[in-house]
Amino acid sequence: MEEALRHRQEYDEMVAEAKKREIKEAHKRKKIMKERFKQEENIASAMVIWINEILPNWEVMRSTRRVRELWWQGLPPSVRGKVWSLAVGNELNITPELYEIFLSRAKERWKSFSETNSENNTEGNAGVSVADREASLELIKLDISRTFPSLYIFQKGGPYHDVLHSILGAYTCYRPDVGYVQGMSFIAAVLILNLEEADAFIAFANLLNKPCQLAFFRVDHSMMLKYFATFEVFFEENLSKLFLHFKSYSLTPDIYLIDWIFTLYSKSLPLDLACRVWDVFCRDGEEFLFRTGLGILRLYEDILLQMDFIHIAQFLTKLPEDITSEKLFSCIAAIQMQNSTKKWTQVFSSVMKDIKEGDKNNSPALKS
Repeated sequence: MEEALRHRQEYDEMVAEAKKREIKEAHKRKKIMKERFKQEENIASAMVIWINEILPNWEVMRSTRRVRELWWQGLPPSVRGKVWSLAVGNELNITPELYEIFLSRAKERWKSFSETNSENNTEGNAGVSVADREASLELIKLDISRTFPSLYIFQKGGPYHDVLHSILGAYTCYRPDVGYVQGMSFIAAVLILNLEEADAFIAFANLLNKPCQLAFFRVDHSMMLKYFATFEVFFEENLSKLFLHFKSYSLTPDIYLIDWIFTLYSKSLPLDLACRVWDVFCRDGEEFLFRTGLGILRLYEDILLQMDFIHIAQFLTKLPEDITSEKLFSCIAAIQMQNSTKKWTQVFSSVMKDIKEGDKNNSPALKS
């Protein structure tokens, strides 16, 4: 009898605990739904403002305080591509017709590469530069399969596979001096999700022509070191304790920043959050990329302070998937991009004016 009563009591307790959990989950779901509904309302009202007020008067309104504040909150998906295109600009004066020309060249080279492959290079090494470009075109095929694999839209057979392949191929023909570099596929993919094919190519080429992106994709060692050195000035200014912790392990910024900058955070952060980072990056320029990096370090500062070199490198290479835009942007907002009286551009201009090429040996990841 006692055993039966005990089991009955345990059962009742389990049922009561289950009901508590169920009620708690219901409240949590209700709160999430309420927040989502509020967010959708905000997006809808913001979309009306962007379409009816801001976009028709872009040059006049883009720098106003009201627009900048609205921009910080994230662009409505329906106008995101348009705003990105306007913000990035088209200094290169690329037209859809020019894109078609370089796409045709890329297709010719793919065909030529396939024929050369089938003949097992019987003609020998006709030219190193041509071979390198062909190898670059072939590398694209391999890299596309690793671009947002969980979405299943850029892989072979997916709806955006051919578009991504075309844009990257056309770019290698448009800029043979840069060629294809791993990481480009993520940037092109994000643009494809928000723009039509030709517009995506125009934005892609202009974006990669910005000083920071050009320095990284062309692996300009002296310029990259200059960016890292400037980043460290603001790292020490904002997160001195973590800065010293990294220094104690000789953990340099290149170890985690290279991957973040190469893909503009689209590989490191959830896609929706990466798009919000892109929103403000298009507003503020390269400075915001490094500010975002400091925001991530601030968000996980307490965790990182408990880690050694290997674990820090692993953690920053693969960030937690549950990172939210509210938490991250709160940390980014807390980062001050001013050192004494100097802002990012001033520090960048003055720091390490004459970096020697040999200094790259101090940075293992950069040397690699």
